Amino acid sequence: MIEDLFFLEKQAYKKSPVHALDARVKIIIAFAAIIAIVAVPYSTMIYTVGAIFFAFFIVLWAFSLLSPAVYLKRLAVILPFGIFLIVFQIFFKNPYYESFTTIATLPFGIEIYAESVQFASILLVKFLVSVSFIILLSSTTRTQDLLEGAGRLGLPAEFTLTLGMMLRYLYVFGYMIRKMTQSLETRCFNPFDRTLPYRYRLEKVAYAVGTLFIRSYEQGERTYTAMLCRGYGRESHLYIAKKPLKGRDWTFLAAGLLLIIATPLLAWARIIVLA
Repeated sequence: MIEDLFFLEKQAYKKSPVHALDARVKIIIAFAAIIAIVAVPYSTMIYTVGAIFFAFFIVLWAFSLLSPAVYLKRLAVILPFGIFLIVFQIFFKNPYYESFTTIATLPFGIEIYAESVQFASILLVKFLVSVSFIILLSSTTRTQDLLEGAGRLGLPAEFTLTLGMMLRYLYVFGYMIRKMTQSLETRCFNPFDRTLPYRYRLEKVAYAVGTLFIRSYEQGERTYTAMLCRGYGRESHLYIAKKPLKGRDWTFLAAGLLLIIATPLLAWARIIVLA
């Protein structure tokens, strides 16, 4: 998992048209897409809107010059959490529907309803689109740029300072875990080696975890002391310089927002006309 953290940050340092966009633009586009797809009513129009949004994501991902394997790998980590909640919906009568049609009956009186399956598929579309834009944002924007972009968009100074320290310390914590793991490997210790006694493996892992907490505490104390020596106090905040958007950023922002806003409105208007 620690290596995945470093791998994710390496992807954000690559060069592409999407990487070159201002962080504020990518944050606005990502959150606009998520808000728009979530705001779409629970109806079949979500399939059209979701398909267009996902096509927009695919175009952006292609221009980011990142491998599809990066997206699929990150999606595979997040997908089980959403799939569990989505699949669970097919066994219940949803309040968005008035009548229900049973399509399968399982043991213990459990029934699967056609309307509930449709509702689960709508949730799946919303989930995939929302997660995809978050993956795009985090894969093409450095963590420091994300923090500064959020600050320029109006995120309170207290949040930017706290998040900034957390992000910096997160990688220090990751390096600590990497060093401890390498030390154990050089001593030929593998916690999953079944040839070693289970109690012995458990003790060594417990010692490693305890040592990690002690090192983290000591590093935190040193960091806080260094901050105090440099004038840190109640009124301290992360300095974020002003940075005007470039012409290409404004162009992409306007085009992206136009697509995101117009798509659900046109789909909704089409349904009304056909009705």
